Parts: sequence; C-alpha cells; structure tokens
Amino acid sequence: MAHSLELLPGPETDAVLRAAWDRLAAAGLRAVRRPASPTDRPHCTLIAAPRIASDVDALLPELATHLPLAAHLGPPVALPGRGRYTLAVAVVPNAALLALHAQAAAALDAYATQTFGHTRPGRWTAHMTLARRLTGDQVGAALELLDRTDQPVAFTAIRRWDGDAARDVVVEAPF
Repeated sequence: MAHSLELLPGPETDAVLRAAWDRLAAAGLRAVRRPASPTDRPHCTLIAAPRIASDVDALLPELATHLPLAAHLGPPVALPGRGRYTLAVAVVPNAALLALHAQAAAALDAYATQTFGHTRPGRWTAHMTLARRLTGDQVGAALELLDRTDQPVAFTAIRRWDGDAARDVVVEAPF
C-alpha cells in the first residue's frame, strides 16, 4: 500500500465530494467510498511513496502553517492508468499550492526512500479522486452524474496517510 502527505478540504467541499461519491456508488460505479472506512476522506495528495517514515509527523505542524490554503476546484478529469481511468475533480494550482507542494516534496526526501514520480514537482496533477478503475464508458456515465460548476476550496488540514496500517495523522490549520 502507498503512503502519502495530503491536504484535506474544509467541511463544505468535503460534503460536496462525499455527495458525488454517493451518486457514483448508487450508479454502481467504483466510487472511493466503497468499501467505506473511517479514514476515507476527500483529499488532494501532495506526495506519495511506497513508504514514508512516521518521523515525518514532526514536520506536519510546520507545513500546516500554510493553511488554510485557498484554491479552486476545476472540472472533472479522467486520469489514465493501466487500461482504466481514475475520475477526479481538478484542483486548479495557484502559487501558494505549488509552493506548499514543493516544500512538502523537499521535506519528504529525507523520510521516504523514493517518491512516486507522478507526485513530484513538475509532474504533479493536483486533483481530488472521485472513482477508480473505470472504463471509458463508465467515465462517460459518471460525468453525467457530476456537477460541473467551479467552486472555491479551502484546504484546512494536512495529513500523513499510512496505507499499510490504514492509519492517518491529521494536523489542522493553526487558526
């Protein structure tokens, strides 16, 4: 399982994305929430790796000083991979988000043996996943169920996800 550093949205965006998960699941599509887990949360992955040492938790409060971070949700996107697609909503990058991403990537170099290339600066596509392993036809059906309006998002927490232990460590913005 993968490990990652992620941004968590505030309650309004969280509710919008969970409602989209529910619509996709009700239509029989592979929405993120199936099966549901207490740690399943809408998020924007900053950096992912096969393994991240838990010592990185000491850096989370420093990274959280950049929060809340305002951004904008863009249109739905279909990200290709291994013959299937991941359906997501784009997060429109801005200078603050790109700076935090670069800082997180640099910090993680000391705590992960190797990060996944697609999450490195210059190759990262900021997004929030809605469904995984969809065929092209399923992507078309899913798009019919999604709202296409742009909306602001405020990222209010950062978390380290440990996919092996199915455990997360969350640090909220220092309001």
